[in-house]
Amino acid sequence: MKEAVLDALRASGVFAAIRTANRRKFLIVTYHRFSAQAAAGKTSAAALSEQLRYLQAHYTIVPLSAIERHLVEGDPLPSSSAAITIDDGYRDAYEVAFPILRRYGARATLFAATDFVDGADWLWTDKLRYVETRLPQPGRFSAALLNEELKRVPAGERRLRIAAIARESGVALPASPPPDCQPMTWSQAREMDAAGVEIGSHTVTHPILPLMTGDEIARELHDSRSRLETELDRPVTAFCYPNGDYDARVRYEVERAGYRVAVTTKPGLNGDGTVDPLALERIHTERDLTHFIQSTCGFELLKERLRRASHAAACCISAA
Repeated sequence: MKEAVLDALRASGVFAAIRTANRRKFLIVTYHRFSAQAAAGKTSAAALSEQLRYLQAHYTIVPLSAIERHLVEGDPLPSSSAAITIDDGYRDAYEVAFPILRRYGARATLFAATDFVDGADWLWTDKLRYVETRLPQPGRFSAALLNEELKRVPAGERRLRIAAIARESGVALPASPPPDCQPMTWSQAREMDAAGVEIGSHTVTHPILPLMTGDEIARELHDSRSRLETELDRPVTAFCYPNGDYDARVRYEVERAGYRVAVTTKPGLNGDGTVDPLALERIHTERDLTHFIQSTCGFELLKERLRRASHAAACCISAA
């Protein structure tokens, strides 16, 4: 939607009215990468500060563990509650986001892939981006498109294909991630966890879980939780599905592994009653405040429902 229209809707109070109408639902927002200055694909320090000020003005920011207790044990939850989540465990979450979260006294949850934090490997989605930026002829291939394709490929085949693409491109993949793709350390994770940024599980290797066997899924869930509990010295019960991909079999294994709450990438607000604690919906954050407000208040979800209804009505008229 055009910027001027969005600004007009915001000024008219439409977003505020929708936010009020959704006050009995709870919001979970998703972040991934951060940067000190504005950068493509990352939330800048200035944008994060602005968004936290907005959330504090219009919501009660609660930790995901409070939502867990609300859904599992029946603890009360304030109206207009919002939880902040960060996926993957990049170092910029510690260096950029963590000081800002502390400054605003905002609790959050960070989901870490334990092999990544251990330094055993870097996230596979970054490897083709690394290759793409080092090609003498930019535009030879799209890392984003290839990564989407490789998400549907079993992990072993994916590793081979990434290695082949790098080799054919004449780019040597380093054993350790480059500076821009570095993970946080366990010391940093413990510091964040102690200061109110709870650390949850994002598996061991960040795989696409529905493509794995039951034993492989169980190992990813159990080993990541065990590693986190050893490092943090506390129970870990929060989980994030890598890429948001899960099915009934994966959900069952998540429950069997002892997790009590899990988040997806499906866009939505969460209401009481029929909410599945192991399939919570989230809102992806936007870089500018107006789009952030549009998404978090529920206006974008309303637009999508209207689009689907309009499309269904058009199909019915066409069929008639």
